[in-house]
Amino acid sequence: MVRFLSVTAAGAVVGAAMLAHPSMGAAEATAAGTGPAGAVQPVAATSCSTPWGSLEESAGTLSTAALTNVRSGQHACFDRVVFDLLGSGEGHHVRYVPAVLAQGSGAVVPLRGGALLQVDLQNPAYDENGRSTYQPADRRELVPVAGYRTLRQAAWGGSYEGYTTVGVGVRARLPFRTFVLPTTGGSKLVLDVAHIW
Repeated sequence: MVRFLSVTAAGAVVGAAMLAHPSMGAAEATAAGTGPAGAVQPVAATSCSTPWGSLEESAGTLSTAALTNVRSGQHACFDRVVFDLLGSGEGHHVRYVPAVLAQGSGAVVPLRGGALLQVDLQNPAYDENGRSTYQPADRRELVPVAGYRTLRQAAWGGSYEGYTTVGVGVRARLPFRTFVLPTTGGSKLVLDVAHIW
């Protein structure tokens, strides 16, 4: 379920446009003054308290909708990680953990940050013939996060027997939310991690 952030009048025009429409595309976002790829430009006097918590979130079941990409973005009150899927898939389990463990091997995935989120997608990163649908250029740095307020790193945890793991290092144990949105020919799992409590 998508929940909305509290935005003061000074930030309402820019902040509320993105928060009320988390599925807004790049063209719509640019037209709304939110910049490329839907990233909200910094605004003054924005209140970023949220009703989110830091307990685990999970939904859906195992699906063959394959992971095709991992992206990130900065917003006024949170940092975002998006997992693009080829097909309809809602299965996920996201939680704070002492250490993120790789699929199959159980090896610890090294991550920067004061707190670690393990994102387990109930989706493979390969097609029905076993061909990879997502091959990160750098398994340790899936997305660029330099200058982000909350995200510190996203690292590959592998894909095995229909499940895929990504580790997300964040500044501290902060509130987060997850939700799934349909896209043309697929869907996307969205993970937002707040900047503050």
